[in-house]
Amino acid sequence: MTHHSQRSISRILTPAVLGLCTLMLLGASPLFWRVSTQDEFLRGVVNGLSVDAAGHLVLGPRNEPTFDTSAPALWSLARSGDGSMWIGTGSEGRLYRVAPDGSGNVIFDADELDVHAVVSDQAGGVFAATSPDGRVYRVTPDGESTSRFDPDARYIWDMDVAQDGTLYVATGDPARVYRVPPDGQAVVAFESDATHVLTVSVAADNALLIGTESPGQVLRIAPEGRAFVLLDTPFDEIRTVRPQADGSILVVAVSGQNGPTRTAPPPVAAPTSATPTPTVSVTTSVTAVVVADTTGSSSSGSSAAVTSTGREQGAVYRIDPDGLWHRLWRSNEDTPFDAVFDSQGHLLVGTGPDGKLFQVTSNPTRTILLGRAPARQITRFLRLPDGSLRYGTANPGRIMRLGADIATRGTYESDIHDATTVARWGTLRWRSRTPTGSRVELSTRSGNTAIPNDTWSDWSDPYTNRAGAQILSPNARYLQWRATLSAGDASPVLTSVTAAYLPRNIRPEVTELTVHPPGTMFQQAFSSGDPPVAGLGRRGTDATPGTPTTLGRQSYKKGLQTFVWRARDENRDRLEYSLSYQRDGEPLWHELASGLRETVFAWDTSTVPDGAYRIQLAVTDAPSSAPDTALVGERQSPIFIVDNSAPEIDVDDRRRTNGRRLLVFTVRDTQSPIQSVEVSEGMNLWRTVYPIDGIPDGLVERFEVILNGDGDSVPIIRANDALNNGVTVPGR
Repeated sequence: MTHHSQRSISRILTPAVLGLCTLMLLGASPLFWRVSTQDEFLRGVVNGLSVDAAGHLVLGPRNEPTFDTSAPALWSLARSGDGSMWIGTGSEGRLYRVAPDGSGNVIFDADELDVHAVVSDQAGGVFAATSPDGRVYRVTPDGESTSRFDPDARYIWDMDVAQDGTLYVATGDPARVYRVPPDGQAVVAFESDATHVLTVSVAADNALLIGTESPGQVLRIAPEGRAFVLLDTPFDEIRTVRPQADGSILVVAVSGQNGPTRTAPPPVAAPTSATPTPTVSVTTSVTAVVVADTTGSSSSGSSAAVTSTGREQGAVYRIDPDGLWHRLWRSNEDTPFDAVFDSQGHLLVGTGPDGKLFQVTSNPTRTILLGRAPARQITRFLRLPDGSLRYGTANPGRIMRLGADIATRGTYESDIHDATTVARWGTLRWRSRTPTGSRVELSTRSGNTAIPNDTWSDWSDPYTNRAGAQILSPNARYLQWRATLSAGDASPVLTSVTAAYLPRNIRPEVTELTVHPPGTMFQQAFSSGDPPVAGLGRRGTDATPGTPTTLGRQSYKKGLQTFVWRARDENRDRLEYSLSYQRDGEPLWHELASGLRETVFAWDTSTVPDGAYRIQLAVTDAPSSAPDTALVGERQSPIFIVDNSAPEIDVDDRRRTNGRRLLVFTVRDTQSPIQSVEVSEGMNLWRTVYPIDGIPDGLVERFEVILNGDGDSVPIIRANDALNNGVTVPGR
């Protein structure tokens, strides 16, 4: 038995010994990281590319800067009759004028921090509203400024001009809309019980359309002043209300963050190299990744989160002329800042915090990632008379042009893939369509930090064989790939990318080993008939690695010793268990069971002598590993007692003392303390008796018991030890 046990332990430990001699042990089966759906592609960073409705990477519309400012955020855009563009900025409170030829300069520098609203007047100039504690200025093309209106409000959020030249001003703290006639004093046209009136527009019938914050509602204010709620959203803020030519209204709603949405807080830390460097942050920006929802729901063309924050960040609605409304887009992660219809009637949504531009088509409803701005937020759209689009950004503040033609080149950087441990990279394969003259190139890089930095490897040379090229990046925990698409006769299409890898094999470990009290047993769960004992005489079946075996009802059976354990394997390999036992004081271990798949074992201890024992549990990932790469983890139990023998009772004396009968006896046990002793006389009931020292807790206890009866009947003594072994003898 000794030699057999030594061979068993040696057989179990051999893979572990081999593992110590190997620099990096690898699993037997490769894993595959595949990117092939719209959700998966949207986790990466696009530049000049779009993720189309089919979930493929294609070249996107040409997206190019037309004017850079020194401002961190552009809040408002307006166009005057001479074709000039006016830009209101944040954090530095400047107003820029950009001439039709693209040249521009600062035309007005306010004392306040933000120019939240700019609207053209009828004389070639503009009205510019500043905050906080600001006012409305009229600024001419040559830079002359005059104060037009100084409201008793902390914030001025938006403005619009009616056909007759009347200026309407939306404020917050208090939430009001002021009417400022071309000649005359300003009056309050509407006062809301909301916290802020964030947006105001003059409809074709001279009614006012306003959006409020806390609550996020859209209201129509009739010319005579009567208010009617058109849309009551579950969001905190209505950021945009855009009347359309057909009488409908486009609405952007967002979840706020305890205050006015467009107030710029202090600068934030610079992000990774994959994200443009910001100078300020926007209070409604979030940091999680977004994917598009392609369910085709009639109520929305939405974006849904890979990892949901639990609350929608924003939505875009359309209110029809008859008052019915439809939700066109929503997001759990991306925050919408503005929305507009393009010349083809497609909805465009500008978002943060990753500067994504989404396009929503109808019939059927589909949302695609049209492109990404070189900024953190897309803040405002401006439609030009020729149908082209400009938009402003924040972090940094730029004016971008969205062209009708596609980009000639674009890049995509994938999400960072975590192999959970150092891995050996295999082949990189991709599927693509490349029209004449077009090209798709892939490169990889790797590193051992979750965020790429200078310690990562350089990007590899482009791989040329899309059917399978060996990844050249160093073995590491993290991998990223980059795709470069170049146009030819048409855009190439990248439909999927697959990277194979073999993670380093990590030693499994036993995280918990429970030795249940002697005699404890569990019936097998979900069994029929007479339930068998869990872990007794069964190897078990494969289960999810580390998942505890489901145990049934607990009961008692003398002689059984049940062990239950938990194990963990970071590679999620299939595991196998072996048990050995050792008697205290002996040097050798003896095999108890091997090839176990369940995490419970019931040992019939009647096959071994009484004594103190411990067990050793070995777990191996051999079922999922090659023979020379399998690893073993071990854990020993505390010492426990095996005691299947009853106590012994020695009657020392039966005598009379002072007229009473006295029974003197000793109870002893070799392993377990004496737990209870009872005496019965004749037909009398059992009564508990106590040793001379008053506490039944030792291996040897002496008793002197006064008998109650006067007759000569023989008393009966019954004793049990702590492990429920019992003996009954006559007291003679």
